[in-house]
Amino acid sequence: MTRRPAAGALLALAALALIWGYNWVIMKRALHDAGPFTFAALRALLGALALFAVLAARRRPLRPAHLPGMLVLGLLQTTGFLGFVIWALVGGGAGRTAVLAYTMPLWLLVLAWPLLGERIRGLQWAAVAAAAAGLVLILQPWRMHAHVLSIVLAMLGGVSWALAAIWAKHLRRRVDLELLSLTAWQMLLGALPLILVALWREPQPVSWTPYFAAALAYNALLATALAWLLWLYALDRLPAGIAGMGTLAVPVIGLVSAWLRLGERPAPLEAAGMALILAGLAILAVQRLRAGTAEELPPQD
Repeated sequence: MTRRPAAGALLALAALALIWGYNWVIMKRALHDAGPFTFAALRALLGALALFAVLAARRRPLRPAHLPGMLVLGLLQTTGFLGFVIWALVGGGAGRTAVLAYTMPLWLLVLAWPLLGERIRGLQWAAVAAAAAGLVLILQPWRMHAHVLSIVLAMLGGVSWALAAIWAKHLRRRVDLELLSLTAWQMLLGALPLILVALWREPQPVSWTPYFAAALAYNALLATALAWLLWLYALDRLPAGIAGMGTLAVPVIGLVSAWLRLGERPAPLEAAGMALILAGLAILAVQRLRAGTAEELPPQD
């Protein structure tokens, strides 16, 4: 089938960016009612069940094709990425956490050099330099401030996601794996360590408020099941580079939503740092558009 830009696919990308972008505000507010690892575990477990329901509805095989490989992916993509970013939300702003988590393509460039032998070339250097300068402005190592832990955790989330993308690329070279099945299984397996950590570190009960129940439903049904259907729909009907460009809007929407809904207004240096990181991401997105490629594994926001 020839892939052509279509209005429906572009609308799907826009809806996907809105769902994932606004979810940073929802996750931040949900942490008033549960610990970060409890929320992460519930979100991952319910999200995995939602994806298995989608697989069943589409009459796709439910058995895992390569369980050990999916377990490693789950530890990186779900336990690592999801655990770090939701932990970061406890003491950090939703907008800043979204931007830092989405530094993944930049970490992917850096890590793919020693791990995959893929060298940084051309404009990629400009993207890395802009992001590095942005991280310095956000971290502000010349002074200690209360948000350092949150910043580092969000960055570790991006690193973990990048390692997951590298592992997924390696795994899919060796085994024929369907993307949706791969995601469902890694999410289920990655939820197990989060459950153990939640039981160990967060014995307090969840406050089952209407908002918390709605936040979990949003994460499982919209941010996981519906979002993945939208992503696969867009990826099937658009060039991969254009589909990949759609995820660039997610941290921007997260930043704006946090400003409007939570009153998060970054200080001038922090705002400049975020702008530099987004500029670096934009450079990489344009390069992917020219190359016609997309990320191996989109996020779980």
